[in-house]
Amino acid sequence: MPSLNELSAQLDRLAAFDPGPFPVISLYLNMQPDQNGREHFEPFLRKELAERVRTYPAIGPERDSLEQDAGTIRQYVGDVERSANGLALFACAGVELFDAMPLAAPIDEHRLYVSDRPHLYPLARLIDEYPRYAALLADTHSARIFVFAGNAVEHTEQIEGVKTKRHKMGGWSQARYQRHTENYHIHHAKEVVDALARIVRDESIGWVVIAGDEVIVPLLKEQLPKDLVPRVIDIAKLEVHAQEREVLEKTIAALREKAVETDRGKVDELLGVYRANGLGVVGAEKTRQALEMGEVDELIMTVDERVADELVAKARQTAAKICFIQDRALLSGVGGVGALLRFKI
Repeated sequence: MPSLNELSAQLDRLAAFDPGPFPVISLYLNMQPDQNGREHFEPFLRKELAERVRTYPAIGPERDSLEQDAGTIRQYVGDVERSANGLALFACAGVELFDAMPLAAPIDEHRLYVSDRPHLYPLARLIDEYPRYAALLADTHSARIFVFAGNAVEHTEQIEGVKTKRHKMGGWSQARYQRHTENYHIHHAKEVVDALARIVRDESIGWVVIAGDEVIVPLLKEQLPKDLVPRVIDIAKLEVHAQEREVLEKTIAALREKAVETDRGKVDELLGVYRANGLGVVGAEKTRQALEMGEVDELIMTVDERVADELVAKARQTAAKICFIQDRALLSGVGGVGALLRFKI
């Protein structure tokens, strides 16, 4: 399955697609089996593809292109690896376009679009919802660092410290032994944080989730460099030897909770800048104009998908960041969309 970087690069290539006379199929499938192990995408695909193709004249290059795409898609989907939770696929035989992306991240529902260009909103939304982040699980003698992206483990790193034992002694000897143990713990915490900071720096990671026992967590927090402190979003309750799937599920949940806070801050920033006549615009039309002029630094949106798809494509064409706001009420007074600008012309 493609990495998050590969998905992002593919999104940029599709955003640069030049519309032409041939129809483009954009297909999103939920590949997850139900509780009985059964998959449900094949009936949707069979019915919807046939119905969309029939809307074109029986004879003509557009119909020929679609018929060829439909056959290629059916064959491809039958061979998709069953470990995939979702599939994003874009096809147009008339211009030799066929990009299929099995996904570790789930697609919430089957969707099929036929238009003059790729429909990119669901893919952009998925990349936003499953970003690259790090999770640290630690106790006083061991640690595991995970890098997750796109709802999958990219890689892990394990650190083993000195395992200390309890001894029955008293007085001066007990105090000396306690200091000795604490020094080991501090050294271990520093080693773990150094490794975490290196990973965050080298891989441009935005968020870190930390889990550990009551001894190691305060020591880890004391060792965190200043630039890492704002990236720590939650202290999750996880055992150091938890299964990967449990770590992924609980850390994604922590990430989503943090998103609610950051969304409000992002909207407040946008509205404040706009009210002060600064580098900000709101509303679909003004945002579209700013995107066309290359002024947008970050697109901020909750708008209807039909409007959002065009804005997403323009944002990716101009290297603008995209922030999807979960709570629609936050931007309801300005039409559900706005942008922070690099400059104004």
